[in-house]
Amino acid sequence: MKALLMDVGNSRIKWGVLENGEIRRTGHISQERIRDKGLQAITTKIPRRVDEVFVSNVAGATFATRLSGVVGMHCECDVRFARTERSGWGVTNSYTQPRRIGVDRWVAMIGAFAEIQSACLVVDVGTALTIDAIDDEGQHLGGQIIAGVSTMADALATSTSDIPLVKPAPGRERADLGMFAHNTAAAVREGAQNAVAGAIDRSIQTLQSNNYRPVVVLTGGDASRILNALCETPLHRPHLVLQGLAHMLDTAR
Repeated sequence: MKALLMDVGNSRIKWGVLENGEIRRTGHISQERIRDKGLQAITTKIPRRVDEVFVSNVAGATFATRLSGVVGMHCECDVRFARTERSGWGVTNSYTQPRRIGVDRWVAMIGAFAEIQSACLVVDVGTALTIDAIDDEGQHLGGQIIAGVSTMADALATSTSDIPLVKPAPGRERADLGMFAHNTAAAVREGAQNAVAGAIDRSIQTLQSNNYRPVVVLTGGDASRILNALCETPLHRPHLVLQGLAHMLDTAR
């Protein structure tokens, strides 16, 4: 079976082709380009000959309907959407209302636990920073949602009169004194990145102080900015949601 896997986020749509147990032919397109050019812009990039399409979507029901129509017609096959469950694929959801957790977080946890098979901290650094803790048995301990690096910087520019709109910069080493900036734009960049790294570090240290030894699994568009800034060396998995979708397809619940 050849399947097209799609991770539909707030900022980007990423995809890959699952064939013979491996994810190949990965790519991405920005949501901004989709808004400008329409969903047809994606059909010039994704393959046509697949047996099915399996999607993690956090862009809303209306977008899912549009995507299903355009991609289903292009690939001439069914388009299925992953859903958050109370438990499955080795992971147990801790939410009191399981369906309220974002499907991308659920699928990423499945992908991480399938690889690690022990306690892990699943961190997605994107428009939002999400942090989810899982114990050795696959029990979700709960999570956090924090504004991402760019979102923090945008909020400061919108809510103040003197702070400019700035773009995030490449990350730096944790011990680098360059985090103390000498102009406002740089101070915003360093502050946002340091806030994100600090939130992750505190999560790691809290788990460790409660006798967990989590492997940190890092994903998301801004992951590279903080990759070298954490107190523990993380596993960088840029396609973690696609890995989770692949595991869901290949393995019974």
